[in-house]
Amino acid sequence: MTKTRRKKSVPVPLPEPMPRRVDPCVATLVDKPPKGPEWAFEVKWDGYRLAVHVEPGEVRAITRGGYDWTKKFGGIVTEARELGDATMIIDGEAVVLDDQGRSDFGLLQRAVGRRPSLHDAAEIIFFAFDLLYLDGQDLRMMPLSERRQLLGPIVSGRTGAIRFSAEVPADGEEFFRVACELGLEGIIAKRRDKPYRSGRRPEWLKIKCVRRDTFAIVGYEPSTMPGAIGRLLLAARKGDSLVYVGGCGTGWSNKESTDLRQLLDAIPADRPAVALKRKGAVFVRPMLVADIEYRAWTQDGKLRHPSFKGVREMEGATEVYEMKL
Repeated sequence: MTKTRRKKSVPVPLPEPMPRRVDPCVATLVDKPPKGPEWAFEVKWDGYRLAVHVEPGEVRAITRGGYDWTKKFGGIVTEARELGDATMIIDGEAVVLDDQGRSDFGLLQRAVGRRPSLHDAAEIIFFAFDLLYLDGQDLRMMPLSERRQLLGPIVSGRTGAIRFSAEVPADGEEFFRVACELGLEGIIAKRRDKPYRSGRRPEWLKIKCVRRDTFAIVGYEPSTMPGAIGRLLLAARKGDSLVYVGGCGTGWSNKESTDLRQLLDAIPADRPAVALKRKGAVFVRPMLVADIEYRAWTQDGKLRHPSFKGVREMEGATEVYEMKL
């Protein structure tokens, strides 16, 4: 009599409870895009990092810092309820797009703020780029490529408040060049073969587009350090006049700060060269220009994240950055 072998039963993995919160994976800032087929590239969105937790009867929007901002992102929460019966955690970025389709952090701040704005919460879009948990399974130890394969069918093709942050099939250097030409904040590079780990990680990289232009110095705010500069007050050309474009308070050493103040104190102005009232400000004649690196412009025409790179005498008005009329 021949014995029949019993088939070994494959153990079914027990459901894993959904984490109430996952500390996000944060990209490391580098100067250049990496090379190699193991890297995937996406647009760097300029907004609020969110984890959208979807459970039966409850959807929560949790910020990078762990705050529950469900009420601020009502449109995203409403659409998340329409994704199906799955229980999931989606990682992504909440943004507001400008007229050119670029994410604008200033517009987003207005949309979620209490002040009256031309932009409201209905314009906020959640670009989903990772899936951390799905129907009882913690996916964080899976490679990024597999997590994205599971995320795609859930959000790909949607055009409402939740959209898929698509991978860009391009060489990193070429994609970065085009992104900067289009005025985007930068790009993100991610290792396709790596799991999801919380904290700042080398398997996620961010490469930012930096702009550099020349602006007239129209004044300064004194530093708390005696004899030094706290912030430079900067202006751009607009037609035949100068307009204030914000202050810059970083990029110099203590010695450079005191030397700069001596230069400016030697050219005081009887009246401001721009329409600006600032308590404690010292206004100067616009005879010097500053080389400034910055990331972008705000909606109200101010420099975003400016950094001082040098100063020189103005040789002509055309040296100064010109604002479009």
